[in-house]
Amino acid sequence: MALKATATWKGGYEAAVAVRGHALTIDEPEDSGGHDAGMMPTEALCSALASCFCLAVAHVARRDGIALGDLQVEVDAERAGSELRYGRMTVTVTAPGVGEEAAEQLLVRARRVCWVSNILAEPPELEYRSHLEVP
Repeated sequence: MALKATATWKGGYEAAVAVRGHALTIDEPEDSGGHDAGMMPTEALCSALASCFCLAVAHVARRDGIALGDLQVEVDAERAGSELRYGRMTVTVTAPGVGEEAAEQLLVRARRVCWVSNILAEPPELEYRSHLEVP
């Protein structure tokens, strides 16, 4: 399965992102020079992990016949010192009414089917190409 996301610069620190006919605005906060028209790229990354893991937990629970009420997944990211990256990301799942043992099993099984978790656990090879035209 191939996936293609296209970001188009809108000026300043804002980009419009298109994927499969869906649109998302990415921007920086005003105190960082942006217009705060959307999430920061790092917030989008954390959102991708939180939402993917949430759907993965719901998927394995449904498959096992476990009823979920107010499922919530929160991702906390901690910067790696002064480096321009996160050194630790903590995923916290809250599922009231699900016993501790069942919840732990859901987490283990959800990790296997969460695409974003799997990508972050074993990062893909990154290749950068330039198609810039110099006048």
